[in-house]
Amino acid sequence: MNCSAKDQERILFLLKDFCNQIGPKFERSAQMSLSRYELLYQLYQTDEMNQSTLQKSVNIDHAAVTRHLKQLEAQGMVARRRNPSDHRETFVSLTKEGREQIVSCSTEKRSFVHHMFQDFSSKELHALTDMLTRIQQNISKY
Repeated sequence: MNCSAKDQERILFLLKDFCNQIGPKFERSAQMSLSRYELLYQLYQTDEMNQSTLQKSVNIDHAAVTRHLKQLEAQGMVARRRNPSDHRETFVSLTKEGREQIVSCSTEKRSFVHHMFQDFSSKELHALTDMLTRIQQNISKY
């Protein structure tokens, strides 16, 4: 590795700072947390999904997903129902209001992402994606 320990630490702190900034700034832009957006987006891709499958697809702990879904259900954005043949299993789907919300938030998300990556070339974005994917793979092996 040609990168010094000091450079690696600087990258670590830059990534930490990036993570700390992106959530609140996205939320101000889209009027919704990134976690909730991701939950709604996953549900938007399908008619209905098992709650545990949803939890795994967004990589958020079970308790947090349950808390988000209860609040989204109270807001009328998602509907949850028990599997009649296995009451331990819960299915989740978007309501009409939830579908409308994810569509309207998608415009804000695109604007946020466009602003975040302004002045990056396609080549740079591809390289960044590759590097972040490698970092993620390295971390998962640790």
